Amino acid sequence: MWHRFPVGLRAWLGIELNPVSHTERLVSAVGGFLGIFFILMASGAVLGDRDATLMIAGSMGASAVLLFAVPHGTLSQPWAVIGGHSVSALIGIACAQWVPNQPLSAALAVGLAIGAMHVLRCIHPPGGATALTAVIGGPAVHALGFQFLFTPVLLNVAIILGTAIGVNYFFIWRRYPMALARKKKTDTETEKKHLAEGSLSHSDLEYAMRQMN
Repeated sequence: MWHRFPVGLRAWLGIELNPVSHTERLVSAVGGFLGIFFILMASGAVLGDRDATLMIAGSMGASAVLLFAVPHGTLSQPWAVIGGHSVSALIGIACAQWVPNQPLSAALAVGLAIGAMHVLRCIHPPGGATALTAVIGGPAVHALGFQFLFTPVLLNVAIILGTAIGVNYFFIWRRYPMALARKKKTDTETEKKHLAEGSLSHSDLEYAMRQMN
């Protein structure tokens, strides 16, 4: 379908045409399902509030997309997930408690969370949703205070990371975290040669991505 789009329009929209196998899509979907299912069960047990549970799971749904659809991405790695959610939760809780105006508190929480993730080198976009949830999550979330950081945030982080490691472990090309991914010696030598010669082109990257799904 996307091939029918004019090249200029595809480039402007940023539509990437690298082929991804159906197996890859299926693994990503199943991993996301398992991760969120386990998180909903855990958060529901801790909060006992359906609306708050669903709101908190929203940020983890975004994390699931990164961990299962882009497991080797920089934003998907453990430090990004752990640090991003943790610092964002802390900032969100502080803003909720110390800034009485909710619109101001919510905006401040997200802005400060972005800045903190930059400083700590743990940028994880779903962290912004975690900071926001700490402010607008309602009475069940506010009642937890700083406990919100541990349960459900860090509990959910542990669940999503454990699920990502377990699901991706069965597929050698998807090992998570990225440090566990095996690379053939010949591939490493070829990559170093290309980089040394400065001959790594966009087509080379597309070919590599097709080979890695």
